Amino acid sequence: MVHDVARRRELALGAAVRSGLVGPDAPVAGLLDVDGVRETVEELHAAFDGPGEVLHTFAAKACGLVPVLRLLADAGMGCEVAGPGETAQALAAGFVPERMVLDSPAKTVAELEFALAAGTAVNIDNFQELERVDAIVARDGAPSAPRVGLRVNPQVGGGSIGATSTATATSKFGVALGDPGAEQRVVDAFVRRPWLRSLHAHVGSQGCPPELMARGVRVLHELAGRIDAEAGEQRVQTLDIGGGLPVNFDGDEVRPTYRDYVAALRGAVPGLFDGRYRLVTEFGRSVLARHGTIASVVEYTKSAGGRAIAVTHAGVQVAARTVLDPGTWPLRVLALDRTGRPKEGPPVVQDVAGPCCFAGDLTARGRELPLLEPGDVVALLDTGAYYFSAHYSYNSMPRPAVHGYRVDPAGRVRFAPIRSAQTVAQVVAESGPEHAEALLAL
Repeated sequence: MVHDVARRRELALGAAVRSGLVGPDAPVAGLLDVDGVRETVEELHAAFDGPGEVLHTFAAKACGLVPVLRLLADAGMGCEVAGPGETAQALAAGFVPERMVLDSPAKTVAELEFALAAGTAVNIDNFQELERVDAIVARDGAPSAPRVGLRVNPQVGGGSIGATSTATATSKFGVALGDPGAEQRVVDAFVRRPWLRSLHAHVGSQGCPPELMARGVRVLHELAGRIDAEAGEQRVQTLDIGGGLPVNFDGDEVRPTYRDYVAALRGAVPGLFDGRYRLVTEFGRSVLARHGTIASVVEYTKSAGGRAIAVTHAGVQVAARTVLDPGTWPLRVLALDRTGRPKEGPPVVQDVAGPCCFAGDLTARGRELPLLEPGDVVALLDTGAYYFSAHYSYNSMPRPAVHGYRVDPAGRVRFAPIRSAQTVAQVVAESGPEHAEALLAL
């Protein structure tokens, strides 16, 4: 196996172009480094290694593709899901309910019943939802295993990205502990319900530094101690500390690392790793992001107002966050020639555009790259999380194929399918053709 991440990516891009996985007949595709994913999971487990039990779950929202989830299950991870679709994907990938966690601020009664009956851990979001679980427990009996918890908002503040900060004063998630009487209500809820055994908090993800995340975990740990004291026993058995480790999108260096995060936790919450509480994590972006690449053919090039523009097939449909909020979600871009090799030439300031019909469909603005030409290939780096599975169907663009790859010691690349490219017929099938005459009949 080639151990250098950038070298594996370079070899895979070249092989994908030469083999036609990216080219005139497949103008955009995703590539995932299988060995890179496994290495990251190993680093995660090693960082948290200690006397207590830890279940690391993968946040399925970061990449809800069954073969990717299957890879993560085989690597020893559990799965955090947020709705019936992700639940079904996780089960199809081979995750057992006992290694799954259900989070969502809007669970239906049916979702709660299914999860509790299957043995999936459930993080209750609010007191109204707790009343629904009370009714299920009164009817069906308490869960046989301590798998039910309550999500709280430690209200420790937000990071640099508001949309990914979930522990602000007015966050929609969990019970806001600082609100009048809220913390006592949480304590009372646990004291009155012997089957309520887990506490959950998630401070946020991209833009939230490890120190902020650790402050939220400290609030969680202190609350667990208070609950145990008032219950007169260890009522809380599990602390679900969420995930959200941010990813640097400006280079191949990993920072912060999982070890950096654990060091911050040990500094802020010295008793967290003493084995008293079982820990659960819910990492997503940090597991996959840097192992994914989206490659697209340059279809046309032009100049407007003195600015060179390369029009590709990768735009808002695969990179919605980057296109709609480029200052927050910038991506690195590699320029390749039509053979898949790194393109040479003096840097030229140019825009990299997508195929969709609005002016802002740009995945890179004013970047210095060798001047792109029709037939060249553009690679968008660090797109393994969210970009593959959060497709935006603007202009009814079909979802592209995604392929996994491994590189052997000799530099030979092998590919395996993760998702087939969506056909135009499938796009039409999703748009209601069976009801084509329905409006005319009103």
